[in-house]
Amino acid sequence: MSSKKRKKINKIKVIIMAVLAVLLVLIALFAGAIAPNDPYQTSALAIRKAPSAEFLFGTDNLGRCVFSRVLYGARTTIAATFILVAISFAIGSVIGIFCGYYGGILDEIMMRITDIVLAFPQMVVAIAVAGILGGGLVSAMIALGITMWTGFARLARSHSLALKNVPYVQAARLAGKSGPVIMIAHIFPNIIGPILTNALTQIGTTMIGISGLSFLGLGVVPPTAEWGSMINESRAYIQIAPWAVLYPALATIVTIIVFNYLGDCVMEYRNED
Repeated sequence: MSSKKRKKINKIKVIIMAVLAVLLVLIALFAGAIAPNDPYQTSALAIRKAPSAEFLFGTDNLGRCVFSRVLYGARTTIAATFILVAISFAIGSVIGIFCGYYGGILDEIMMRITDIVLAFPQMVVAIAVAGILGGGLVSAMIALGITMWTGFARLARSHSLALKNVPYVQAARLAGKSGPVIMIAHIFPNIIGPILTNALTQIGTTMIGISGLSFLGLGVVPPTAEWGSMINESRAYIQIAPWAVLYPALATIVTIIVFNYLGDCVMEYRNED
């Protein structure tokens, strides 16, 4: 297959997966308008009802509409993931560019800190930190964010090291431009592509982390609708009401696959350039 044809196929893949990703985001944004029932309304008469026209995904152990809770759970999970990835992207990029451009003792200290953080498995650190901070979505995000920024920092640093001695950066330096101006105007625009691609690949991993902590009781606090928390609440009744576990699990799997594959497709497309 020719390079041109392969690039065209990769472009089509990126477009298709981007459309699916945008669709998932829109579903999360308009969950309130789409949901047919109140996701927090309980009913003793509708406990563990099987999927039907009234309740498309059935009901859980408290008689709440699983379909409505899955939609609201999308808002919680996707919003938390995007916010956490964006914050990690910003912090990691600033640290990485600064260290890569200036180097010296600060670079050595920050890179050794990242090495220490990366020496521990992310979920182990997240579970420990979330346990110390207590339950809650913010605590889960902080717990995951402690290790997430390191990947962005190392990537930004490596690209900044390669760019700080290129002719146009040297020319800007000779023209009297300050370091911060050079980093913002000349280095960051040229490294944002690979860093954003890395951010896309981190979305799926972050969703797993948030849902995993919620499943363990260290993330979202019930009755807030969140996929991991929903699975945890209903797992004790999986034999008599499997739909209460199945649908939030499927929503998690499908969303992670879409964003992971989107990141892979974007990476393949960029590699063709």
